Formats: sequence, structure tokens, C-alpha cells
Amino acid sequence: MIQRLHYLGLILLVGLAACRSADFQVPGEANEAIQEQDLRTHIQTLASDAFEGRAPASPGEEKTVTYLKTEFEKLGLQPGNGDSYFQEVPLVEITADPHTALTVEGKGKTQRFAYGDDVMMWTKRLVDQVDVSGSDMVFVGYGIVAPEYGWNDYEGLDVKGKTVIILVNDPGYATGDTTLFKGRTMTYYGRWTYKFEEAARQGAAAAFIIHETGPAGYPWDVVRGSWSGPQFTLVNEQNNMDRCAIEGWVTHDTAEKIFEQAGMDLETLEKEALMRGFRGKALGLKASAALRNRLRKVTSRNVLALLPGSERPDEVIIYTAHWDHFGKDPSLEGDQIYNGALDNATGTAGLLVLAKAFARLPQRPRRSILFLAVTAEEQGLLGSAYYATHPVYSPEKTVAVINLDGLNIWGPTRDITVVGYGMSELDDYVTWAAERQGRVVRPDPEPEKGYYYRSDHFSFAKVGIPALYVDAGVEHVTYGKEWMLKKREEYVMERYHKPSDEYDPGWDLRGAIQDVRLLFDIGYRLVQEDTFPNWRPGTEFRALRDAQMAK
Repeated sequence: MIQRLHYLGLILLVGLAACRSADFQVPGEANEAIQEQDLRTHIQTLASDAFEGRAPASPGEEKTVTYLKTEFEKLGLQPGNGDSYFQEVPLVEITADPHTALTVEGKGKTQRFAYGDDVMMWTKRLVDQVDVSGSDMVFVGYGIVAPEYGWNDYEGLDVKGKTVIILVNDPGYATGDTTLFKGRTMTYYGRWTYKFEEAARQGAAAAFIIHETGPAGYPWDVVRGSWSGPQFTLVNEQNNMDRCAIEGWVTHDTAEKIFEQAGMDLETLEKEALMRGFRGKALGLKASAALRNRLRKVTSRNVLALLPGSERPDEVIIYTAHWDHFGKDPSLEGDQIYNGALDNATGTAGLLVLAKAFARLPQRPRRSILFLAVTAEEQGLLGSAYYATHPVYSPEKTVAVINLDGLNIWGPTRDITVVGYGMSELDDYVTWAAERQGRVVRPDPEPEKGYYYRSDHFSFAKVGIPALYVDAGVEHVTYGKEWMLKKREEYVMERYHKPSDEYDPGWDLRGAIQDVRLLFDIGYRLVQEDTFPNWRPGTEFRALRDAQMAK
């Protein structure tokens, strides 16, 4: 009861702190220690060819984690995991033989769809080979079971041992109808990870999502590049045998050919799937595919560096960024290195300059700060998921998580974007810090792309810890909003998850410095306060946090 009363007192203190926020002072000399040249040097180093694309369990990892450890040591930060700067993350690397195909038979016709051009498929099961042979194909609309939205695409269907074909994103995306889920704002039900999870719960043997650039948020080249070559996974007690035997994507053109073979019109079915009460349809076709796999158990590493608090050292603020990218692909002609300069050498560099700023404080902050560089984000948020489920610092003592993933390379803005705006009280801290810079806070301009579920803050949200993810603003101080949105779109289409994501000395990093200084201010205020921010009432993570704080 005393602990519950203490928590209620903390809630009141949050309100009092908000009232005092205008008077809160941030040490200017520490904030000014965040300098463009430091950021630029770290980005250029981490994104260089010498780091080989920073793939987990590769020579590039060794160079990356050694570099991070060395830089943290230079700043005088302590090891963040006992006497070690590392947390080992056990992974399994699964590499599928690309000389395979998806075969669809039925209605007097056989079609063969090529790996890479028509279909991308893989398995998370820890086996040398998976086979799906003569599996009945079923269209399951959006593949969603969401009682709170009154939606069940699997109702009345038995898909055990069958191959399900699924639409990407949420039903609300196509219409913008706010009565369908959250309209154009993607929920977790629209995320590809959920769709594969639900298909497995339904007992499907294989699950394929129909790719479309708009609702997916990226072109087919990103699908091909992200899911080819070595794929990493965490391992559960069932050796992942509870997953579908085969998971994958098909191009929209491939899907149209499959439905035409079934005597059905995909466009018509897409419209029907938007209606509440839609029932899935058997295609009268059979799918077959086989994947031969090379398995390798590996150990990757999260990097942890700690600045201990002076008064409440057991309470921790976490700044996190993922250090990994996709490494090298020898099958490519020309440039074979996925340098990952924007994604996420920029965020990792930001972590280092933030650490320098806090290390320069004339007095240690009251709470501790953990600088956490995680592995295998590009493989499904694996490093952060491992930390979140194997925490070094207890969740109930973790005040907040601040994620850096892709900094602003286009110059200063009049605004700052909060991905997932409205979900937690951390929004108030962003508003306060933005006002100090003469900026305004905006929600994500592209909520349909589901960015809230695509970076490491989500791993912490899933276990209840309030997590903040800010993105570049969209109103450039010189060129305006349309110019900035065009630059962001050009990056997604031309460089995102491609070898062309390379460091450019012409980048205008003033915007990145602007944002990193904002995140410093937020973190400094959090480490000096006694309060614990929470999720907003009604969000899916609120109950978890309330339970943590009641302990």
C-alpha cells in the first residue's frame, strides 16, 4: 500500500514538474559540447567501408563494438553490465539457398514464381530444410484478429497446414476511414511481424504478405535486400517450431497472377476485405516451396556504458541506438556493402556525442544514464528485444527510454516529429525542449508506415517502459515542408536499406545537432527529477507500467 501511495505521489509530482518546467535550467556548457564535427567524424567512421556494413556476428561487428567501447572508455563512462561493456545476445543465423521458387498449381495451370523477383521467403525454424507441399491456399484479407475492433479475418476458417495470403497494413489505410482501426495510422495489427505471428497461431504452414509500396512503406527492392542472405533470429524453447514453416512476401503482380489463376479478381477481393465481417476465401490452388538452410549459432553483442547517478543511482534513463546494418552481399554487382550511413550510423554517432555531453557535466546527474547500442535491429529488433526481456536494470527502475534511429541530414527545421505522438507523457518533455529552441512538436506525417513499430523503442514499450522516438521535422527553415518531405521520400525510395545509403560530406548536419541537443535537454531533465513519466490512459502499454510501478 505504501508503494502504491508513493506511485500516486509520483503522478502528482509529474504535474508539479510540468508547472515548473519553464524554470528548469539545463547546463549550457554540456549542451554546447554536442558539436557537428564530433557527430560527423563518428558517422563517417561507422559508415566507412572498413566497417563492412556492421552486420551482426561479422568482422564488421568486431570493429564496431570495439570502436564503441573505446569511445565510451575515453569519456570515462563505466561498463554498463557489471564489469563488462557488453551484453551477449545469442542468435541463430539462417541462410536460405536462393535457388528456390514458389510453385502454385490448380485450375489446370502451374505457375512458378522466382525467389527475389517475384517472392521473398524464409523460415525462422531451426531446421536444415523446410518443405510445404501441396498446401491449400486461402485468402485471409488483412489476417487480423482484433476483438477490441470487432474484427476477425480468420473467423470460420480452418487454415491448419494451409498457405495464407495476406494484405499489408490495416483496413483503414485504403479508405482513411477513422472508424476502421485508426484510419491511415498503422496499428500493430498492420505490421508484418504481427501478421506472421497470427498466421502461426492459426496453424498455417506458410504465410505470404502481398507487397505494395504505399501501405508497406518501402519498395520491393527493400524487401528483396532486407530478407535475402543471412537472417538472424532469437531462439525460443520450441526452436521456433511454433512459427510458420515458411514466411514471406509476394509482389503485387505475383499476387494478381495467383488470383487470376484461381478465377478471382484481386482488386475486388481487396475491396471486400475492407468490410467488417469479411470472410476468407479458399483459392482452389495448392502451393509448394522448399527451403534449404545453412544454420550457424552465433553470439552478437549489445554495448552498454553507464554514467552512475549521484543520488538515485538505481533509477536509470536509457539512450539507445542500433549499431547494426546488413553487412555485405557478395552476390551484388558493383557496390556490395550496405554501409547504413543514415540508418543507423547517424543514431549511433548521436549516442556517442550525447555521452560526451553528459560526461562533461560539472556535477554528476542525480539518476544514472545508460547508453545502450543494440545489435540486430534490422533483423527484427532482436538486440533491444533481448535486453528488454533480459534487463540489466530493472524495468520498474527504468524511468524512460529515448531512441535515436536515423538523424536529420537535411538541415535545421522549425519543428520536431514525435513518432507515436499522444501515447506517453514524454510528449510533454519534447514540447518543453522544443519551445526552448523556438520549435513546435508535430505528430508523424506518415503514420500509415507504422514507424512506431519499426525501431528499438518498441521493444521497451512492449514491456511497459515509456519510450520516446523522435524523427526529423518536416518544415525546413529555408526550403519549407514540401521540400523536406520530398527529400525524405527520395531517401526511402533510393537509399533506404540499399548500398547507396552512404555518408555524404555534403550532408547538412545542423538539423541533427538541433535534434540531439533537444534529446539532451529531455534526458537531463529526466535525470534531475524524481518523477516517472507514464503512458497516456487508454494506451496498450499503460497497464504494464502501472503494474511495474505498483511493485
